[in-house]
Amino acid sequence: MYAVIENGSKQYKVAVGDTVKFEKLAAEVGDKVEFKVLLLSDENGIKVGNEVEAVKVVGEVVAQDKAKKIIVFKYKAKKNVRKKQGHRQPFTAVKIESIG
Repeated sequence: MYAVIENGSKQYKVAVGDTVKFEKLAAEVGDKVEFKVLLLSDENGIKVGNEVEAVKVVGEVVAQDKAKKIIVFKYKAKKNVRKKQGHRQPFTAVKIESIG
């Protein structure tokens, strides 16, 4: 059984027990969060649209952290212009507890 959920204009395929990294959410570690379900697949088949309006995916916030650092390097040829920056994207790790 799995569901496709929406968060921050992105879609994620989740199942019970999965830990998913979302864009940073305004929630503390240990809080419960709910997500809107777009598609639900179970033993009876696939359900979408009005069939899944009442279904909710509930997860628990496991961590608020930052991703691995990436290097952003801007360079202009023949102009001796170089700019090096690092960036760490914040994320929220959520463990999916129930679909239903």
